[in-house]
Amino acid sequence: MSTKYLLDRDRVRELFDLRGSYMAKMGGGYEDDPNPVWHELREQAPVHAGTVHELTGYSGPAFFQGLPHPDRPHFSAFSYEACAAAYRTPELFASSLTPVDVNNGKVAALNSMLSMDGEQHRRFRALVQPSFIPKKAQWWILNWIEESVGLLIDSFIDDGHAELNVDFCAAIPVLTITSSFGISVEQALDVRAVMNRRPEEIVQILEPIVAARRESPGDDLISVLVNAELANPDGSKQRLTDAEIYSFSVLLLMAGSGTTWKQMGIVLTALLQRPALLEQVRENPDLLRPTIEESLRWAPTDPMFSRFVTQDVDYHGVHMPAGSVLHICIGAANRDPERWENPDQFDIDRPLQPSLAFGGGVHTCLGMHVAKAEMRTGIAALLERLPNLRLDPDLEPPRLIGMYERGATEIPVLFG
Repeated sequence: MSTKYLLDRDRVRELFDLRGSYMAKMGGGYEDDPNPVWHELREQAPVHAGTVHELTGYSGPAFFQGLPHPDRPHFSAFSYEACAAAYRTPELFASSLTPVDVNNGKVAALNSMLSMDGEQHRRFRALVQPSFIPKKAQWWILNWIEESVGLLIDSFIDDGHAELNVDFCAAIPVLTITSSFGISVEQALDVRAVMNRRPEEIVQILEPIVAARRESPGDDLISVLVNAELANPDGSKQRLTDAEIYSFSVLLLMAGSGTTWKQMGIVLTALLQRPALLEQVRENPDLLRPTIEESLRWAPTDPMFSRFVTQDVDYHGVHMPAGSVLHICIGAANRDPERWENPDQFDIDRPLQPSLAFGGGVHTCLGMHVAKAEMRTGIAALLERLPNLRLDPDLEPPRLIGMYERGATEIPVLFG
């Protein structure tokens, strides 16, 4: 391995392999296009009994939030309206059936804001929301994204070729989020490995950083959490405990290093498979925004999320008892012809209207503006610095695979 690379490429390939052991649990063995089946299911009915992967015809392992509950009835929504309405009514379709106790000693993403609802979710989200609003994107770009993008391109620009998933897409988000936590480049992949294996081990990495920021805050995300004050129902305020900081950190590190790289690969795949469009975007970088938005609609990297049904309900013609699980298939919702004309076509000129790629309602993805900034900054730099960027005709072209985490296979390119 060349020492010029910012990260160990072999280790990046192992940790960010859609067909590897971690992704396999999320349906990484699924290599077909699910959209034709989802179209048929949506035409038959907006909601079906069963899980998304079973209804799609995939019998392999496919773990997700609501799936470790074989004793509960499962249902799946496929139309835009059924999915959007589920997000709009968290009192009926909840992230968790019980309140989350962040200080219970468990460190995992599902013991975090991800599983909170109601007032608890509002109070915790308000602590970090200001760091993720659109006007804060420039803070992320100038502090961390731009430098990482530049260093990564520097590492392979003289080669005339690259595998963009490993050399670029996977590295940008993990470097951005770990740097924003004050974690060194040398430890960045350790964080990803820990998140894949045992998230609670992240405490060993974060503990000295949290202690240092309590003594001397800086301009980073850990300092934001250390200085944050949680508003209590009685009007009093209190600083976050270490356990609450770790809970936030696990969620942000997992989301920050685990999703954006796949969506960036989807955008690049769509562009590289359409050379005329790629050149159009190269000549007019303003077209990157609608290109990214269209990729999010056309192929969201996380095409399904789960909710728990809090009371008996007849929903879009299907009776769901309290305690059952509703799987929101946003991948199918985002191609609903009732909302988008010619939904299977990748068209950056279509009238822009919100999709469900980042969820909806009160649980709309906290980091979506950072994710878009990473994709926009990274792809713009590739198009600016790599002339004649194209797929390598001698290697297998990228394909989109995966069930509950979809992304591109290897993206081999030539340039210069």
